[in-house]
Amino acid sequence: MAASVNTRSPGSLETPILNTNEWEYQEHMHHFHYVNNELYCEEVPVTQIATEVGTPFYLYSYATLKMHFHAFDGAFQDIAHLTCFSMKSNSNLAVLRLFALEGGGVDIVSGGELYRALKAGIEPSKIVFSGVGKRSEDLAYALESDILMFNIESSQEIERLDGVARDLGKKARVAIRVNPDVDPATHPYISTGLRENKFGIDIRQAPEQYEMAAKMKNLQVTGVSCHIGSQLTQVDPFVEALRRLLDLVDRLKQSGISIQYLDLGGGLGITYEREAPPHPAEYAKAIKSEVKDKDLVLIFEPGRVIAGNAGILVTQVLYTKSTPEKNFIVVDAAMNDLVRPSLYSSYHAIQPVVERQRGRIKADVVGPICESGDFFAKGRGVDAYEPGDLMAIMSAGAYGFTMASNYNSRPRVAEVMVYGGQYYVVRKRETYEDLIRGEVIPDFMR
Repeated sequence: MAASVNTRSPGSLETPILNTNEWEYQEHMHHFHYVNNELYCEEVPVTQIATEVGTPFYLYSYATLKMHFHAFDGAFQDIAHLTCFSMKSNSNLAVLRLFALEGGGVDIVSGGELYRALKAGIEPSKIVFSGVGKRSEDLAYALESDILMFNIESSQEIERLDGVARDLGKKARVAIRVNPDVDPATHPYISTGLRENKFGIDIRQAPEQYEMAAKMKNLQVTGVSCHIGSQLTQVDPFVEALRRLLDLVDRLKQSGISIQYLDLGGGLGITYEREAPPHPAEYAKAIKSEVKDKDLVLIFEPGRVIAGNAGILVTQVLYTKSTPEKNFIVVDAAMNDLVRPSLYSSYHAIQPVVERQRGRIKADVVGPICESGDFFAKGRGVDAYEPGDLMAIMSAGAYGFTMASNYNSRPRVAEVMVYGGQYYVVRKRETYEDLIRGEVIPDFMR
């Protein structure tokens, strides 16, 4: 089975494809904007949603998600390719359904993500399975679902997948995830392409591993895969990695192993603060110049670049307090809802939902959790918020809800999507009953 690749013209799409000069998507081209000092998502005032749904909640713009998907996918419209949204960044069913309807696929890293993808209507022929620790039952589930390809990350996984495929009487299409040892110049926690990282197989060992896989009766070698990191703000690391992969493809061809798919992963960054990542068109131009003479189908796994600036986290101020050292603004969202600031010291812009012209102060924006690491900003110049005010934590559409937890027995928040002038709750807020679902007190303690 071959993947359905996107080669159609996007000219008839409702959301236009914009060129580099027209689309400054990282900072300006999203659908969160002020009308008479009040923040709107598309045509809906955020205060209305907060009043009717409660806080905190994640809020996604349908129009922004669609626009960003086509800006990326459309940049490669003139070559054979498949855009597989990285589910780890945002796995809400409504978000996935949007991409399914636009012809996209997904990159998964677990059986649970495969289940979500299929429920959202993603075609199995547009699903690639990555991840360093795939369980046998997950491999079997993906084989039975007839996904496009497995990105293999170790010699033991090669052997295990061959065995699972044999037991099912199937043949698994595989690529080997190659570690090209390219420095992506990003946060060390989201760097994945260096030799010391846990991901992939060292490119120097790859030919040997490909020969091993090619001899397996239940495997069909079909691709080469790579992912060097996340939140990259330069094109050069992508090009350097691509050149090393193309050299490998040529070597494999000489040894009789034909490659059909080249999976370049994701990693293209967005603007959170002062970053100036390349436009997808610039990224595409660099990639296409390297592969113009190659008979390959390119696979991409963008996540953050599509979803990041398409979502915000809306929270309400509970209290403000001052000490001799600093000011604190305590909100009802917490690190269990958005962990990136605590985990990566990541910057997220903070904006008032209603601009009130009270001046600015320097403060820490913190949540209710009993951890000093529970913060969204430290020593930040922000508006002088008062209890009851609504606050928007921007650029939270990627790696927001997907990394949320129930720490401190906090129910996970609602997720909301706006479509034009209407909003839809696409995930209900958890209840206290949800917190203990599946837990049992054993009989001996009754």
